[in-house]
Amino acid sequence: MTASARLLIVGPQGSGKGTQGVRVAEAFGIPVVSTGDIFRANIKGGTALGAQVSEITARGDLVPDELTSEIVRDRLSQEDAADGFLLDGYPRNAVQVGHLDEFLGGRGEELDAVVLLDVPREESIDRLQLRAHEQGRADDTVEGIAHRLDIYENETAPILDVYGERGIVDRIDGVGSLDEITERIFAALAARGLIVAA
Repeated sequence: MTASARLLIVGPQGSGKGTQGVRVAEAFGIPVVSTGDIFRANIKGGTALGAQVSEITARGDLVPDELTSEIVRDRLSQEDAADGFLLDGYPRNAVQVGHLDEFLGGRGEELDAVVLLDVPREESIDRLQLRAHEQGRADDTVEGIAHRLDIYENETAPILDVYGERGIVDRIDGVGSLDEITERIFAALAARGLIVAA
């Protein structure tokens, strides 16, 4: 049995949202729709979209809202996302929230819940520096990390006000063991009537 759920997971870099997103999506039997993964897969596959995205990111720019939204609309139109999905990395700002509302509204749908992994900035920085050390990631410099956290705080955090007004944001303490955090997410979703398929 698949439990239907249309979810968005949000959190600063280093909050563990990628890991938790996969756990939650697997439990509900829904696909993770991660814009980062879609972009990387297209770049790796040498598609026209991948070439376009490569060119944009090589300049240090973010992929434009309309292009990002088009890619997400295409992914959400695929059969495996018909009964639900977990969005990671989208919507990233207020414009994209509008695009998503329009798309879901056209299908008579809306998001069921927004899972916010709340992690103090210092904790995010510590985790990212540790990851940089372990994985040798060149982009995880102190300056690079601070810049990405600034973008999150200035552009992405405000979408939580929009969803907060709709009463669908679950603020989850993102500090603790992986299992503890996953259990907090499941408990918050269960309180909304979103029960994991047995």
